[in-house]
Amino acid sequence: MSVVRTRLIVDGVVQGVYFRDSTQRMARSEHLAGWVRNLPDGRVEAVFEGAPDAVERAVSWSRVGPPRAVVTSVQEFAEAPQGLPGFELRYD
Repeated sequence: MSVVRTRLIVDGVVQGVYFRDSTQRMARSEHLAGWVRNLPDGRVEAVFEGAPDAVERAVSWSRVGPPRAVVTSVQEFAEAPQGLPGFELRYD
């Protein structure tokens, strides 16, 4: 199975609306590895690793986010997979 990695920077009303927790639940349901964290400037950064179709579904989901989020833009970066073991919330 091929594995791809995509890193996203999500802007808008994305902190304080359960974006990270919802992202983790969605990613785990898609069997993706990676992580998600809040950035000091109010954006959210996420990394998804896994099957190409599952990563694409995660990217599409991130363009909308959970119900209380208002996503205004998503920057997408293709990166080399790192073989991450699971999906985690980061607090750094």
